[in-house]
Amino acid sequence: MTDTAPPPQIPGYELLNKLGEGGMATVYKARQLSLDRIVAIKILGKQWTQRPGFVEQFYKEGKAAAKLNHPHIVSALDVGQAGDFHYFVMEYVQGESVYERLMQIIRFDEEEALSILLQTAQGLNHAHEAGLVHRDVKPQNIMLTGNGSAKLADMGLAKDIADEPEQAQAGRVKQVLGSPYYISPDQILAGHDVDFRADIYSFGATIFFMLTGKVPFDAPTPQEVLTMHLKQPLPSAQSLNGRLSYEICQIIEVCMAKDREHRYDHTADLVDDLKALSHGESPLKAQLKLNWKIPTPPTTTTPTKTETDADTKPYYHEQRLIQERMFWPAVIGWAMVLILFILWALQ
Repeated sequence: MTDTAPPPQIPGYELLNKLGEGGMATVYKARQLSLDRIVAIKILGKQWTQRPGFVEQFYKEGKAAAKLNHPHIVSALDVGQAGDFHYFVMEYVQGESVYERLMQIIRFDEEEALSILLQTAQGLNHAHEAGLVHRDVKPQNIMLTGNGSAKLADMGLAKDIADEPEQAQAGRVKQVLGSPYYISPDQILAGHDVDFRADIYSFGATIFFMLTGKVPFDAPTPQEVLTMHLKQPLPSAQSLNGRLSYEICQIIEVCMAKDREHRYDHTADLVDDLKALSHGESPLKAQLKLNWKIPTPPTTTTPTKTETDADTKPYYHEQRLIQERMFWPAVIGWAMVLILFILWALQ
């Protein structure tokens, strides 16, 4: 737990009340005096300030978030130190998280969820294009504003994939960062060796929860949940909510592939599929990842005598019969016989 006592003062800000508390920091609602606006301030827990690695990560978070400027990402405004306390200031979002909404409604209907998911995916794609991996995508970190907008929040685990040399990454103590219910297998196995596809997995787990009211994997302990992410097959979302479209389940399946090579190749592809589905079209990128077979037209090559295909044999022999030299004289002869028989019968 963090030290919940706020610092006596952060220059330029008036702390109003606590909004929430996480493993490393406490978030307060505050007023920025110079602009007379409400903001949120994240303050690193006092017990962590003696650990340089945590302080360094805290400042990296502020710098990483400051790189982002997108309507569907909570904006970073300032970062600094006041006495023994380290803090950074971010946009205050008036509203509730997706998780808080789910606690009231159990699950979203697909149409409403698609709007939220598309906006969040667009923000996530912006972060990924800037070279950042969120590493903690979950319903608690998607904020819903009063005007129906969704914003990806809490870049607290964000990591610039270019900010450490490979040797330094390999030398660090492996850490599993993220929430057990939404974490990707690659984060579990190699905490530092993650890329944007870890976020895509967590995004898929978030879709699963939003549409079924249940997390994909659940167990009494976090360790058991992590093991399930690694080894258990993905449950069917449709079995938990029979009203779901087959197409949204395809998107979930691709997002939550155990092997990250089988997930979306780009976050922009995920955005494209969510757009398509919201317009009543098929998620083609997901279907390609799932190796959907496109029917091929019948062959136009001339069959050979060695063919044994049941469908081509009748056609082949019919063609050979028509090509026989006496075929048409025989047809004409039988036609004349039939005409003579009809004339005789009419007499």
